[in-house]
Amino acid sequence: MSSPSGPDQFTLPGSALSGLGERPFGVYVHVPFCATRCGYCDFNTYTAGELGSAASPASWLEGLRGELELAARVLGTPPAADTVFVGGGTPSLLGADGLADVLDAVRRSFGLADGAEVTTESNPESTSPEFFAGIRRAGYTRVSLGMQSSAPHVLRVLDRVHTPGRPVAAAKEARQAGFEHVNLDLIYGTPGERTDDLRASLEAVLSAGVDHVSAYALIVEDGTAMARKVRKGELPAPDDDVLAERYELIDATLATSGLRWYEVSNWAAETPGAVCAHNMGYWRGGDWWGAGPGAHSHVGGVRWWNVKHPARYAGLVAEGTLPVADREVLGEQDRYLERVMLELRLAEGLPLSALAGDGVEEAKTAAADGVLDAGAIAEGRAVLTDRGRLLADAVVRRLVI
Repeated sequence: MSSPSGPDQFTLPGSALSGLGERPFGVYVHVPFCATRCGYCDFNTYTAGELGSAASPASWLEGLRGELELAARVLGTPPAADTVFVGGGTPSLLGADGLADVLDAVRRSFGLADGAEVTTESNPESTSPEFFAGIRRAGYTRVSLGMQSSAPHVLRVLDRVHTPGRPVAAAKEARQAGFEHVNLDLIYGTPGERTDDLRASLEAVLSAGVDHVSAYALIVEDGTAMARKVRKGELPAPDDDVLAERYELIDATLATSGLRWYEVSNWAAETPGAVCAHNMGYWRGGDWWGAGPGAHSHVGGVRWWNVKHPARYAGLVAEGTLPVADREVLGEQDRYLERVMLELRLAEGLPLSALAGDGVEEAKTAAADGVLDAGAIAEGRAVLTDRGRLLADAVVRRLVI
């Protein structure tokens, strides 16, 4: 790793810029605003009450435009974005016009490649048929909706404020507005969630007719309201055995309905465009510029991240300075470890030729143990079995030690 480079000195080495545009290139935009704070969330988000007059969507948007202009200069001849992903936070709080402004800013500084995938996350409660029609006209091609669960008591534990039926209704509205690609997010393993609650959530997801589902095991993050409740004994910690059973239920239910896993926590229909190309760029080691407070970027083995507070972010950009908090240059071993860790999570797996040292022999042993697919090993790839997906982190450690 390199020594830090201050934001007033931020440049990228020629080695990072070499081949720029030959690799997939994405733009991630972080919207840090939320109406309320969910008890399990540790993302870089702020409610209006927390920010007061220190920052606003208007000052954030002005900062975003400025950061993207500065980014284009750093990259020299920036490639057109193959993918754009607007996340948060709650991007839908910006409204259709605000999200149109975000995409216009990306177009001005980078441009969009032909057929670019353009995604925005949305909270179902801040969407409507008019909202979806507006962002579709603006050029968005994909919507990701936070559902988490259809059970009211589970949503209460998560401090989610949407009504249980709203995510499915919002997904249907998005499809009616012309979105072929709609994702619903689930969280499983919440304290108090029963197996029947998860079954009901899955039935609701499938009734929405979406072509993509993301499902994440609840992780109790340090510093969150939920972590404090667990520490005090007010909530039980998620149980690993229960999480494994719930994952198997999710996978079996979605597979029966034609949604196949392509990454450990993601399932998609077997139709063109259903798989999230932006996230595939992350998992395959592509390049992306992350714009907005706290956003992370990666170009050619250099990774950096922005200052977190929206007021500080906007102030630095107003001074003509990229709002970079710090950066690191990934060494050869760092890049190797990340490649194995990320690509092994994919259904297509990792070429055995990418493994160093005793990695190939260890992969064969892992296949004998039932966590890697023996047929795939014979064809030169390391691919997780169903059991291996439950132990993915441990399999990675076996291959890189």
